[in-house]
Amino acid sequence: MLELKAEKIREIDSQNMDKVLLSFPEQVESAIEIGKISPTIRGAAEPNKFLVLGMGGSAIGGDLLRSYCNATAGASHIQLIINRGYEIPEFIDESWCVIASSYSGGTEETISGYQFAKEKTKKIVAVTSGGELEELANQDGFPIVKIPAGLMPRCAIGYSFFTMLLQLMRLSAFKGDAVSSTEASISELLDLLRSRSELYSSQSVGNSAYLLAQKLYNKIPVIYSAESRLDVVNLRWRGQIQENAKQLAFGAYLPEMNHNEINSWSFPAGVYENFVAVMLLDKDYHPKTQKRFGATESILQDIGIEVVKLSGEGGGLLTRMFDLIYLADWTSYWLAIFNKVDPTPIPVISKLKKLML
Repeated sequence: MLELKAEKIREIDSQNMDKVLLSFPEQVESAIEIGKISPTIRGAAEPNKFLVLGMGGSAIGGDLLRSYCNATAGASHIQLIINRGYEIPEFIDESWCVIASSYSGGTEETISGYQFAKEKTKKIVAVTSGGELEELANQDGFPIVKIPAGLMPRCAIGYSFFTMLLQLMRLSAFKGDAVSSTEASISELLDLLRSRSELYSSQSVGNSAYLLAQKLYNKIPVIYSAESRLDVVNLRWRGQIQENAKQLAFGAYLPEMNHNEINSWSFPAGVYENFVAVMLLDKDYHPKTQKRFGATESILQDIGIEVVKLSGEGGGLLTRMFDLIYLADWTSYWLAIFNKVDPTPIPVISKLKKLML
C-alpha cells in the first residue's frame, strides 16, 4: 500500500487542492443559494431551447445538465446544446436562450460566441466570476450570475452546474415531477458529499478514492460507461486524471464499444498489461446494456485486463452522477500525489495558450 507523509503531500500539493476538494460540499451548497437569488434570463417564459457557451471546466457543467435533463422525466423535452468554439450554429434565433459560462470571464471562445449570440437573441445570461464577460454583459444589459473567483475552472463544477440547473428550474423549464425529484436529489446529494469529504482526504484503508488511485498508478485507465446518463461523468473522469494527475486516460461508451473497440485489445502484444478498465455503472441502465457490461467484463478479464466496477450511490440520478464525479476528483488527486506532480498547475495548457497568442 502506497503511503506518503503529510509533509511530502504538502510539498507536492503546493496550492492545496485537497482543501478545495474537501470544501466541495460547501461549494455545491453555495452554488444552489447563488442560483436561487441570481437574476434569470429575461423574457424567457417556460423555455425549452438553451445554448450553453463554454470551454473546459465551464462547459462540462452544461454537458452534465444536458445528460441529466435527457434522462429525467419532465425535463427530457428540453433541447440543450453545448457550444465549444468561436462561432454558434446558424439556426440560433430569438426563440433560444443562451447561457454564456466562463469561470474566469476571459475564455476567448466563449467571448466570441457571446458576440455572435447577442446578434441573434436577447435571452442571454452570463455565468462568471468576472473578467471581460461580466463587463460585456453589463454593457449590453444582460443579467449576470456572479460566482466566487479564486478556483481552477475544473474545481468549480459545483458553481457551473448548479447555477445553470437553477436557471432552468426557476424559468419553469422543468415540468411535473422533475422539480420535486431534483430538489430531493439535491438534498440527498449534500448529505452524501458531506459524508465522503473527510474520508476521501485521508490515507485510510476505507478510502475508496485512495485505493483506486493505487490501482491506476503507472497504468492507463480506460473509462467505460453507457452512452446515456453517465456519458459526461465518463468525460469528467478522463479530464480530471489528465489535468490533475497529468496521466493518460481514455474512454468509450457501450453499446458502441462492443461493435469495434472490444475487438482491439490483442495488439500490440502485451499491451493489456498497461491498462485498467474502469466501468461506471448505473442501476437505471437499460437491461440489455447492463448485460453488455457483464459480457464485456468477462471478455476483458479473459484477455488479462483488470476491471474495476463503480456505481454511484443514491436514489436520484443527480446524486449518483455527482457521487461518481466526487470520487473521480479525489482519485485524480491521489494519482497526482503518487505521480509526485502538483495537481493544480497545468503547464502544458498554459504553454499552448501562449503559443496561440
